[in-house]
Amino acid sequence: MAGYRDLLRTPGVARIIAAQLTARFPNGMTSLAILLHVEQITGSYGAAGLVLAATSIGQAIAGPVTSRWMGIWGIRRVLTLTTTVCAAAVLVMALAPLELTGYMVFGFLAGLSTPPVQSAVRTIYPKLVTSRQLTPLFSLDASLQEIIWILAPVVITLVATQAGTVPGLLLIVAILVLGGAWFILSPEVGRVRIPRSRRAFGKVLGKPTVLLATVIGFLLIGACSAVEAGVVATFGHGGLEAGLVLAVFSVGSLAGGLSFGHIPIGRWAMARRLAVVTVGLTMTFFSLTVWWLGASLFVAGIGIAPALAVMFAMTSASVKFSETAEAYGWIGTGQLIGAAVGSAVAGFLIDGVGPVGAYWAGAAFAVVGVIVAVTCVRGFPDLRHRDASPIPDTEPVPIIT
Repeated sequence: MAGYRDLLRTPGVARIIAAQLTARFPNGMTSLAILLHVEQITGSYGAAGLVLAATSIGQAIAGPVTSRWMGIWGIRRVLTLTTTVCAAAVLVMALAPLELTGYMVFGFLAGLSTPPVQSAVRTIYPKLVTSRQLTPLFSLDASLQEIIWILAPVVITLVATQAGTVPGLLLIVAILVLGGAWFILSPEVGRVRIPRSRRAFGKVLGKPTVLLATVIGFLLIGACSAVEAGVVATFGHGGLEAGLVLAVFSVGSLAGGLSFGHIPIGRWAMARRLAVVTVGLTMTFFSLTVWWLGASLFVAGIGIAPALAVMFAMTSASVKFSETAEAYGWIGTGQLIGAAVGSAVAGFLIDGVGPVGAYWAGAAFAVVGVIVAVTCVRGFPDLRHRDASPIPDTEPVPIIT
């Protein structure tokens, strides 16, 4: 913990972490909020799943594209445009009387304009700290990121169940605008300019490390989102139990990240961390009581943040600086699609077999993640004796002063 405190004392680090977490907070809320809102309007989790599928298509297109744009038009311009469009699309979904097709159209637009904050901040980090500090920074960031993927659904669940789904969507719009403005106006964002990549679009995904991180990110976040939908379906829309159970999930992830995120990253690190997640999610099969689910998801959470730390560090160490934004764009797309697909699959299973189907889906996502990590273990870099700095470009990276 002392190492993390020293890291946060580095000029600009604490501010940029807080700003980017706030700007990205809606990423952990939007899929579940749409699921709850559309299900309430239509009475069908299946219909909500179709809207989430449209949203995920937009996100799939946007992630690497808008991230690459930042090397052409600049970080601030791209983030301002995407934040504005995304907020407007969610606002229409909240307030306009739409049919299912309308929800799908604006869901697609919201996904298409998802701000590439994650790609921006991952690219900025190597310019804020020394190479020795970079891997601990990724670990700390991965731990705090669980505020987005785990705590954000708790917030939206509480708001949607206690105040309504429309206030929930309006909350997302407010955080998008205010959090986005904070990050965009941060001095650190203005100081770093991402150089234009000379490689063709999509070539970076051909790197085994980037492809592995994208696939595993999809599976990991898909597992989390499926379980989140299952928790809501288990305890209904009117109680606090769902929010409390998801809060325990968050506590487990934060504890795991802060306790184990600093451990040196070897080739088997991802498989071990995903195995912990799988064990916890499999435990949910035995009982759906609030106490058992809380204990099971706490165990599962212990492996989440450390697994994310592996993704970020191995990607940074495997690509050139000019390619990092696009690489993180693909990874972010994998995670966002995982969130949407996990919720959608869980929704259909809830309609078909009940809440237990969502936990089956979550465990299945996690099992596949372990299989991928074990099968492709040689594709992971060994970072036990090296730092996670990006590969230098042949030309110096321009810094705006």
